[in-house]
Amino acid sequence: MANVLGRIFVYGGKGALGSVCISQFKAKNWWVGSIDMKENDNADINIIVNGEHNWKEQEIHILEQVKDALKGEKIDGIICVAGGWAGGNAISKDFINNTELMWKQSVWSSTIAASIAANYLKEEGFLTLTGAQAALEGTPGMIGYGMAKAAVHQLTKSLANKDGGLPKDSLVTAILPVTLDTPMNRKWMAKADTTSWTPMEFISELLWKWSQKQERPVNGSLLQLITKNNKTEIIPA
Repeated sequence: MANVLGRIFVYGGKGALGSVCISQFKAKNWWVGSIDMKENDNADINIIVNGEHNWKEQEIHILEQVKDALKGEKIDGIICVAGGWAGGNAISKDFINNTELMWKQSVWSSTIAASIAANYLKEEGFLTLTGAQAALEGTPGMIGYGMAKAAVHQLTKSLANKDGGLPKDSLVTAILPVTLDTPMNRKWMAKADTTSWTPMEFISELLWKWSQKQERPVNGSLLQLITKNNKTEIIPA
């Protein structure tokens, strides 16, 4: 790790967006760790999340492996793009199951990423979490998803406070996409208007700039990623 230009962890590093972020930082000669249920072959180290663990067990297991991987070093950033989607309103038979799944995928991962940041992030480092533009309002067709993403928004605001537990002068933000241009979204929404989908490369390049302390937003920002006619704007919520 001696000759690398920076160090970062990507939580959800095997997913579509996580993989793009890992490739972006690897191309810039950064050391990149992936945290996910599956390995990303492009990462320098893989920390595998055990889905059988409860919330606390996951945190202990992941923090131990992060400590071992870093060998006393600190990291410049943490990108948490773990998550998923499930629908359903209060009358649907999967309401509680889907809500629990959304909580595990979005809230567990985000809080553990925050715990990593509190312990291993450098001063002036950055933590990026993933909310959702839809969760700024009610989400009746996907209540569990909206609840979990709204919790991530709240977590972002709390961490940005001087008493939130993060290192001095660090940046914490949440990106709030509408629809990401991923292979799975193209598969499942084949007839959708993709000119309003946000390219994953737009996000990875944005995060790269923040790692270089360029164009950083206000600490605690919830940043809506609004794409129209293949052009993406960043609009603070």
